[in-house]
Amino acid sequence: MSKSKKKFKSEVKELLDMVIHSLYSNHDIFLRELISNASDATDRLRFEALTNKDLIEENPDWKIKLTLDPDAGVLTISDNGIGMTRDEVEKNIGTIARSGTRAFLEELKKGESKDSLELIGQFGVGFYSSFMVADEVTLVTRRAGEAGATRWISQGNGSYTIEDCEKDSRGTEISLHLQEEKKDYLEEWKIRKIVKQFSDFVEYPVAMDVSREETPKDKDGNPQEDAEKVTVIEEQVLNSMKAIWMRPKNEIKKDEYNEFYKHISHDYTDPFKVIHFSAEGALEFKALVYIPGKAPFDLFHTRDDRKGIQLYVKRVFIMDDCKDLLPEYLRFVKGVVESNDLSLNISREILQENAVINKIQKSLVGKILKTLKELKTKKPDEYLKFYREFGRVLKEGVHFDFANKEKLQDLIMFESSKTEPGEFTSLRDYVSRQKDGQKEIYYLAGDSRDAVTSSPHLEIFKSKDVEVLYMTDPVDEWAVQSLSEYDGKPLKAIDRGDMDLDFAGDNADEKKKDEKGKTKDEKKFGKLIEFLKENLNDQVKDVRISTRLTDSISCLVADEFGMSPHMERMFAAMNQDAPKTTRILELNPKHPIMGIILRLYKNNKDDKKLQDYAALIYDQALLAEGTPVNDTSRLNRLISDLIVSEGTRIIADLKK
Repeated sequence: MSKSKKKFKSEVKELLDMVIHSLYSNHDIFLRELISNASDATDRLRFEALTNKDLIEENPDWKIKLTLDPDAGVLTISDNGIGMTRDEVEKNIGTIARSGTRAFLEELKKGESKDSLELIGQFGVGFYSSFMVADEVTLVTRRAGEAGATRWISQGNGSYTIEDCEKDSRGTEISLHLQEEKKDYLEEWKIRKIVKQFSDFVEYPVAMDVSREETPKDKDGNPQEDAEKVTVIEEQVLNSMKAIWMRPKNEIKKDEYNEFYKHISHDYTDPFKVIHFSAEGALEFKALVYIPGKAPFDLFHTRDDRKGIQLYVKRVFIMDDCKDLLPEYLRFVKGVVESNDLSLNISREILQENAVINKIQKSLVGKILKTLKELKTKKPDEYLKFYREFGRVLKEGVHFDFANKEKLQDLIMFESSKTEPGEFTSLRDYVSRQKDGQKEIYYLAGDSRDAVTSSPHLEIFKSKDVEVLYMTDPVDEWAVQSLSEYDGKPLKAIDRGDMDLDFAGDNADEKKKDEKGKTKDEKKFGKLIEFLKENLNDQVKDVRISTRLTDSISCLVADEFGMSPHMERMFAAMNQDAPKTTRILELNPKHPIMGIILRLYKNNKDDKKLQDYAALIYDQALLAEGTPVNDTSRLNRLISDLIVSEGTRIIADLKK
């Protein structure tokens, strides 16, 4: 295939410009990124070679080589890993060229500059960090098992050239033509310092040719007197290659843990929490896992190149994201697990059925949840930082992970009518504050705290000072279906079924008075309620006197096990059909409007205004719960008519 010049897609060009000018304050990071990419390429080849030995026969020794050429001003990073075909170069040379870049950029622009940089690091743009120090980058690569090679060249100015070429061996070679002010990256001491700081734990040797002036030696190995010194070049390995997860915890510094996290996650911020442990006994494995400091922007989206838990077997890399080692609700956790109890021939297809993997998962999940529980107990402020980032996905586990449901229900938290905006309470703390005799945990789901706080369903709870949990995350109401009770107390939605708040401070005489008053109201408004029921027959299941309203005229209530309006709106937002449900319209007998409508009804039950009032009351209930009204034009007309009617009456009174 001939040489061709191509332009980056507009969004890739835009993001590339951000990377070059805004990504890292420490430009040394570019070398870490390129070494990490070379390590990943070697990992992938080792995995493919488990079933195809021919891929490594030509060069079985793994190595990452750094070559310094001060005369040409070029730094070269080469590996003998998997390499790439021409198509793979165009598709995969930096993840920013993949689909979803535009959505990523839009997300990026929403945040402040600091958050934006964190998003860039999480997205993974390691290769393009080269342009922070280089005027031109040349990449030559040949995929293992292929004969032809590919050359890719770019100055980072919006275009690149790509052509077929020759390369003696598999792998990838990246040559950086350094900017004049970046030529210090050709100094041996500086390269040693960067590799030691950022890549000492890389499993493969990171080597460099080192020149030394030495005095020649005689046949006995002694320095020759008066002999002129000669230049000797030898290849030296710059990194220790000690797998950090195999080392004792007390020998590992915080900076080493942090750098390894950045190496495996391709995030550039420090992790929130490090969990390093070994399991011994019938099952032996080592694990080093991390909880990130920030949730990635695509936490709720699927990405093929997501970095999760790497699986090693007998020091051989098996896969980059072993989804069978952690349940989906812990997908934000990064790290490494190594086991000698698995076969090197294990395939991705049979991992799910493997008993050893299942046992490792159980132990790993238990350790992570235990760590979170300790953090919540001992450092609640720190736990809140974690929860604000990952609480939503943690709640998914309540629904999916039955074995750990009890542990998870002590970790999840909610806002409530007793918390300040942005603050949270646990189920345990809620129960500790319950009133004497309260047998249920009350909650209300909604789109936001403001929407829930203004709900008419809360009125009786506010008046009796009974706490209600606010479930405002999209996952809340779905997850709570699996959390039917806590500490023996059932969770009850306050917008469903009947409410019994007899425990909340009323004495026997007051309760008797309330019951007598409700009976009186039902008798007083009985015929009007039947009239409203007939007029709203297609829209409501029933009409009744409410015991939960103190200020509002009306509200809609679902059956005990019916679908809430919040859940219906979620289905609609996802373009999914939800079962058609009708709810009960509850009316506040103490509201002045009820008295007015009752008077109109007694005066003339055929008055057309009664139908209008019925529609208005129903629409008010819909709006109060955040559900769009069925006929907005009719609602607008009715409101206008009421204003005109009331305005006419006021003017007439003023003329008297």
